[in-house]
Amino acid sequence: MGIFERYLSLWVGLCIVVGVLLGNWQPEAFAQIAALEYAHVNLVVAALIWLMIYPMMIQVDFSSLRDVGKKPKGLALTLTINWLIKPFTMALLGWLFFRYVFADWVDPQSAGEYIAGMILLGVAPCTAMVFVWSQLIKGDPNYTLVQVSVNDLIMVFAFAPITAFLLGISDIQVPWQTLLLSVGLYVVLPLVAGILTRRHLDSADDHQRLNGFVARLKPWSIIGLLATVVLLFGFQAQSLFAQPLIILMIAVPLLIQSYGIFALAYFAAWRLRLPHNVAAPASMISTSNFFELAVAVAISLFGLHSGAALATVVGVLVEVPVMLSLVAFANRSRQYFVEK
Repeated sequence: MGIFERYLSLWVGLCIVVGVLLGNWQPEAFAQIAALEYAHVNLVVAALIWLMIYPMMIQVDFSSLRDVGKKPKGLALTLTINWLIKPFTMALLGWLFFRYVFADWVDPQSAGEYIAGMILLGVAPCTAMVFVWSQLIKGDPNYTLVQVSVNDLIMVFAFAPITAFLLGISDIQVPWQTLLLSVGLYVVLPLVAGILTRRHLDSADDHQRLNGFVARLKPWSIIGLLATVVLLFGFQAQSLFAQPLIILMIAVPLLIQSYGIFALAYFAAWRLRLPHNVAAPASMISTSNFFELAVAVAISLFGLHSGAALATVVGVLVEVPVMLSLVAFANRSRQYFVEK
């Protein structure tokens, strides 16, 4: 594992600081970047998110779906948490905290946007970083690939309807056209591009050319992630300085959601007597978010400077240290699970 993956939390933290400082020092420059958009989609952010997502989509092997039936319990657990529980608990927590607990400190419009951002995080199961978490906990790489592949396939069809439903019951009007455009831009197109690239490079089915290409792209994917963090926090810099406590307010339900979902998934995996190399990645996939997609859709729907975009950016801030703490816990609790 390279130095960037090993110290990812540190790099993300440094990029957050750099983004906030630059955003306050040169707000005009960030305003010019923010103005580069088409159909409410910022072109610079879109390019960076593609840079992050594309290498990960190349690794998704849909031929692995034929192995789904070999270990159905782990996959069933992941799908149940991701699509039947997690989006709704996130919406409930957002609504509870910003309509009641923090209602006296946040105006109703901002509260609605913060809830929307958290919903977008809850509806987007992790794709990119799952492979990193799985590697850190010695997960079964093939089974992790199956779980990611199935979740990506479901996300193509389920993300927009679930998002629209949850935003609708939160009294937030969502333009379907923009939401579907975002799904197409950030899920369908990179997925199709990844499949075509994989088919072209892996025609001999020996993975040599494919793995070499992915290895060359990997640093660019991380650069895309870090550059996106700098930009997003630069866009939100003045809001962060004006309302520093809002970061803590948004982080509270996100932390409860993350640790709560992991506890539920990990306990269920233990009760199902799943081997640790399946149970731990399944729980990680259930806990982590496809924050690249959530950020992109939040910007497309509500704008770069919106509360929804800020909430998804806080999701980036919270996710890396939380997931690293869960990696440590999963590794320490390995002995309580059956052997593979």
